[in-house]
Amino acid sequence: MNPNGDTRSQVIYTYHDHPRFICATCSAVLALQDELISKSFSGREGRGFLMHSATNVKLGKKEDRPLLTGVHTVADIFCMGCNDRVGWYYHKAADLSQKYKEGKYLLEREKMVKENNWKLDE
Repeated sequence: MNPNGDTRSQVIYTYHDHPRFICATCSAVLALQDELISKSFSGREGRGFLMHSATNVKLGKKEDRPLLTGVHTVADIFCMGCNDRVGWYYHKAADLSQKYKEGKYLLEREKMVKENNWKLDE
């Protein structure tokens, strides 16, 4: 999938009535809050959240990138609703102590909004 292509029509609307993270630009759902592993990660523009899964994202080109914890094979991820880069996907970690990141997503905190979907009694 071309990360620069128009994919707005492919955005899925899901996880209704569940706490989730949405894109700060277009409000597409990016992940369920239940998928959060850790808030103690660093992204390119500040804090990052390590997630088990993500939705409404497309992968960019795979590359080896030097990060704080060593070199990792990652691919930037882009929101399908607006094409903003929202983080990256961990394909491979060189260091054995970092293997737990493989197959996980790093979502940039500044690129998303926490939506709780609380229900208030009327």
